[in-house]
Amino acid sequence: MTGQATQATEVAAAPRAVSPRHFVRLKLRIMGNSFRGQVWRVVLFSFGILFGLIYATAGFFAAAAAGLAGNTDAAFLVAAAGGGVVALSWTLLPLLFFGVDETIDPSRFALLPLPRRTLVVGLLTAALIGVPAAATLIATAGLVLSAGALGGAGAAVVQALGVLLGLVFCVAVSRAVTSAFANLLRSRRTRDLAAVLLAVSAALIGPLQIAINRASTNTDWRRFLPLSEVIGWTPFGAPYTAGFEAAAGHWLAALAKLALVVAAIAVLLWWWSRTIETAMVGTASLGPAARQGTPGAPVDQLFPRILRWARRDRFGAILAREVRYWWRDARRRSNLITFAVAALFVSAMVNFGEAIWGTEAGEPARDVAASPLTFTLSMIFVGTLAAVTLANQFGFDGSAYANDIIAGVPGRTQIAARAAAFTVYVLPLVVLIAVIIGVLVGEPTWIPMALGTLVGTFGCGLAANSMLSVIGAYALPETSNPFALNTGAGMARGLLSILSMVIGVVLAVPLLLGALFAGDVWLWVALPVGLAYGAGAAWLGSVIVGDVLDRRMPELLLTITPRR
Repeated sequence: MTGQATQATEVAAAPRAVSPRHFVRLKLRIMGNSFRGQVWRVVLFSFGILFGLIYATAGFFAAAAAGLAGNTDAAFLVAAAGGGVVALSWTLLPLLFFGVDETIDPSRFALLPLPRRTLVVGLLTAALIGVPAAATLIATAGLVLSAGALGGAGAAVVQALGVLLGLVFCVAVSRAVTSAFANLLRSRRTRDLAAVLLAVSAALIGPLQIAINRASTNTDWRRFLPLSEVIGWTPFGAPYTAGFEAAAGHWLAALAKLALVVAAIAVLLWWWSRTIETAMVGTASLGPAARQGTPGAPVDQLFPRILRWARRDRFGAILAREVRYWWRDARRRSNLITFAVAALFVSAMVNFGEAIWGTEAGEPARDVAASPLTFTLSMIFVGTLAAVTLANQFGFDGSAYANDIIAGVPGRTQIAARAAAFTVYVLPLVVLIAVIIGVLVGEPTWIPMALGTLVGTFGCGLAANSMLSVIGAYALPETSNPFALNTGAGMARGLLSILSMVIGVVLAVPLLLGALFAGDVWLWVALPVGLAYGAGAAWLGSVIVGDVLDRRMPELLLTITPRR
C-alpha cells in the first residue's frame, strides 16, 4: 500500500507535458485581457473585429457567387486568383504594413525546456486564433459552397479540407517569412540582401494590381484561365482549387493539390523552426568588432561622420543617437526600406497609370502624359507617406524612454531632434524620387516643383505625426522580430497610418491650391514656398507638440512600456 501511494504521489507530482492547448489557453486569456485594458485599446480591438467581420462576409459571398451561378470557369478563376491574393497578402502585408501578431512572443520561452517541435506547433496553433485567421476562414469558406454547388457533397468536403489547409499555410508562411526577415534585418552584414528581398516582395504588388485592373476592364476574362491553372498548382492557389478539381471529376489532381499544400506547410514549419531559435536568443551581428575609440575624444565618437557639425548639447546628443538607431534598429530600418520601395512605386503608378492600365491587350503602350496636377498629387502622397513612420516613434524606445525623462530633456528638444534625425535619412530619398519621376515623365523643369511639394508636405507630416506619436502611442513587443506587434496593435498601426496621411494631406492643401491656380508661375515659386512652408510647419509642430509632451511624459512612458 505504501509503495502504491508513493507511486501515485510521484505520478501526480510529475509535470504534465506541454501541448498546443496550453498555448491556445494562453492566447485566449491574453485576448480576453484586451477587453480589460485601456479604453482606446478596447475600442481598437473592437473595431478590428468589426472590420474583419465585414470583409470576411463580403469575401464569403464573392467566393460563393460564381459557383452558385453555375459558371465553372468563373468559379475556378475566383478560387485561384482570390485564394492566391489571400495567401500573398498573408506573406507580404506583415512585412509592409500591419506586422505580425506576437502576443505570445517566442523569446519568452527561450529559458523553458521546450522541444523545438512543441514550440513551433504550439505557436502555430495559437496564431490560428485571432481576427485575421477567423476573417480568412470565413471569407474562403464561400469556396466550399461554390464547389458544393458545382460538384456535390464530395467536392464540398474536399474544398473544406483545402480551406483549412490554406489557412494553416497562410499562417505558416507569414510566420516563417517574418522570422527569416527578422534575422536578416538584425544583421548589418546582410541588411543589403534583406533590402533587396523586401523590395522585390513589395514590387510584386504592382503587377498584381495591374493584372486585376486589366482583367476588370477587359470583357474577355477567360484569357486569364491559363494563368489561374498555373496559380492553382502553386501552394498559394492549390488549397483553394482542389475542390473544383474534384467537381470537374479530376480526383487525382485534387488529391495531388492537397498533398502539395501539406508538403509546403511541412517545409515552412521546418524553415520556421530553423530561424525561431535565433530570433528567441536575439543573436547580434557577427561582423567585425567595433573600432577602438581614440583616447581623449569620447564625446566626438558618439557622433556619426555626417553629424560632425552638430552642436554638443542635448539636442545634438539625441540627434546622434536617433541617427544611429534609425539604421541599426531592425524595426526602424525595415520602415525606411518599406517607404523607399512604396514611395517610388506609387509615384510611378500615379504618373504612368494611364499609360499602363489604360492599354488594352494587343494595343501599343500609350505615351506618358502627366499633368502638373497629377504630378503634384503624387508628390503630396509621397511626402505624406514619408512621415507616417513617426506616428509611433516613441514606441520604438519602449522603457528606454525613461532615460530621457530622468535626464530632464525638454519636449521641444526631443521632438525637434527626433524629427531632424529622421530627416537625415528621408530627405535624400525624397530628393531622389523627385528627380527620378521628373526625368521619367519627360519634364525636368517640374523637379523644383516636386521638391517644394515633397518638402512642404513632409514638414506638415512631421508636425502631424509628432502629435500622434505623443497622444496615440502604443507599446511594441520586446522581440528581435521587427514585424512583431501585440494583439490589437495592427489595427492601431493601420488607423494611425490612415489618420496621419489624412491630416498630412489636409495640411498640404495650400500646395495643391498653388498647383491648381498659380499656373506656370508655380513651377518657379513652388520650391521656395514649399521649403518655407515645410520648415515652418515642422518648427511650429515641435513647439506645440513639445509642450504637450512635457505634460504627458509619465503617461507616455506607461503607454509604450511593454507588458510582460
